[in-house]
Amino acid sequence: MKTDATNQPIIDADEILDGIRQWVEVESPSHDAVAVNRMADMVATDLRAIGAAIERTPGRDGYGDVLKARMPWGGDGPGILVLSHIDTVHPIGLLAGALKFRREGDSVYAPGIYDMKGGAYLAYYALRHLVRSGQKTPLPVTFMFIPEEEVGSPTSRAAIEAAARRAKYVLVTEPARDGGKIVTARKGVARFDVHIKGRPAHSGVRHEDGRSAIREMARQILAIEAMTDYARGVTTNVGLIAGGTGVNVVPAECTAGVDMRVPDMAISDEMCAKVLGLKAVDPDVKLTIAGGLNRPPYGKNEGIAKLFEHAKQLAKEIGFELKDTPLTGGGSDGNFTAALGIPTLDGLGVDGKGAHTDYEQAYYSSLVPRTKLMLRLLETLK
Repeated sequence: MKTDATNQPIIDADEILDGIRQWVEVESPSHDAVAVNRMADMVATDLRAIGAAIERTPGRDGYGDVLKARMPWGGDGPGILVLSHIDTVHPIGLLAGALKFRREGDSVYAPGIYDMKGGAYLAYYALRHLVRSGQKTPLPVTFMFIPEEEVGSPTSRAAIEAAARRAKYVLVTEPARDGGKIVTARKGVARFDVHIKGRPAHSGVRHEDGRSAIREMARQILAIEAMTDYARGVTTNVGLIAGGTGVNVVPAECTAGVDMRVPDMAISDEMCAKVLGLKAVDPDVKLTIAGGLNRPPYGKNEGIAKLFEHAKQLAKEIGFELKDTPLTGGGSDGNFTAALGIPTLDGLGVDGKGAHTDYEQAYYSSLVPRTKLMLRLLETLK
């Protein structure tokens, strides 16, 4: 720990980066509950060391535990909820291969360093700095670490919403956007599973007896992808597909996973109905579509705008200009809290680029100013 001339702790970029490195080196893909829980163990240990009370809810459905940490001050009234997730999209092994931890100039590479272990750690560091400095926040502070955000938070959504209903503000440590902007509005996210059941047949001897599920799926894919409308802010993506049993068999089964992003609830209702209302082109196959809106969209309402202006003034005092994105297509757990009407600031994590890629990186230069912003939010929100 480095100190200033008065022996007070300072916010040190190298110390932050060292802590981030420890967190990213515990690889934690969403579907590996054991790996995610190893990450939860580390986070819990770090938070206990600064006096936080830990509440850990066992995971279910193959996902890791939900971790909640509360500081022993501020009373029992509505406070600040800091939301982070500790799962990543990257498989175990990428750290030892294509995405080794390394710093090249201002860029620091590692799996999940941008989305979002960098942001999760700097929020923890800001809280630890308060403790080191002998300070307390005006409001009670709760940190919540989610184990499966990257797959839509299917097992933790209820816990997130319950915690948000007891909060006055929500701060989300998702990564910054477009050169340091924070997020004050997000599109909604819908997910669909498409299943087609056809009729198998030998592709050479009795081809005419078969009903190809893959051929039908190809038609449905074109219909779904054609729903993308950039002018209205709607995107559709068929991102997963599987089917067939052999190259010489007319395929009897085919499945696909669909992602849709929508800007508001009216368009969400319209577009979800269109997907769920699709009909099979071939009358001899069975088409089944399940799913719907997973994360509700939210706009920059009065509460969010006021919170953003407060953060903007804090950033100015720190020495940088804070801007927000008008609307981002990426979903987060902030969708849940903002949709409940809780003032939510998202994208408060590190700046960088390459989320979900083999060149994911955080900018070293963003570590101190972003940590200071989180610190000042914790200190000043009342």
